[in-house]
Amino acid sequence: MIRIKTPEQIDGIRASCKALARLFDVLIPLVKPGVQTQELDAFCQRFIRSVGGVPAWFSEGFPAAACISINEEVIHGLPSARVIQDGDLVSLDVGINLNGYISDACRTVPVGGVAHERLELLRVTTECLRAGIKACRAGARVRAVSRAVYAVAARHRFGVVYEYCGHGVGLAVHEEPNIPNVPGLEGPNPRFLPGMVVAIEPMLTLGTDEVRTSADGWTVVTADGSCACHVEHTVAVFADHTEVLTELTEVERTG
Repeated sequence: MIRIKTPEQIDGIRASCKALARLFDVLIPLVKPGVQTQELDAFCQRFIRSVGGVPAWFSEGFPAAACISINEEVIHGLPSARVIQDGDLVSLDVGINLNGYISDACRTVPVGGVAHERLELLRVTTECLRAGIKACRAGARVRAVSRAVYAVAARHRFGVVYEYCGHGVGLAVHEEPNIPNVPGLEGPNPRFLPGMVVAIEPMLTLGTDEVRTSADGWTVVTADGSCACHVEHTVAVFADHTEVLTELTEVERTG
């Protein structure tokens, strides 16, 4: 069942999302060569606790605050003693449960001298996200987002991961509807309605669209070892506009 949020619930989700956006502002500068991914996760946990929140992934059984996925890792990367290297593409997928309201977003960070093809992958994945958000409007169907994301990726001949997708969010980590990044998949195709809150999250690769789960039971990697990129925003649908909740305005950033 799709959960339509009340204005008060959207206010609570927005507060959680703004806290997450502020976390990214201070987290991203720490993503450097020589840093262990578990150090980044520890920073996330301290920040989330400092604002009165709880890492959202704990409710899903994930043992960390941040999914940190590097290069061929697509999503759900487990923080560890792994050291970030120059040239890595590092995805940081974090969620906060703040007073029962859930935020969900992912940023991908290029580290040092990143290969041109990886930077292009990041650029296009970000373009896919913008296109998906633009298509997410009251009255439009879910597959409009799928088509928008896929069209951008296909134009640049990148692989699009189809086994994982965007979703409703806000009162739980994963809610209906699912929002695929590929338009031809079977499944419900409801309309977006005012009061819906969803996470839109393109996942692109330099090669195959096939993925597999690593031996740790969490980390999802590309089947051919090609580099992947994942970006995500939580957005709220209103009758006359769609608001990106997990970003800060300049006033919010400097105020």
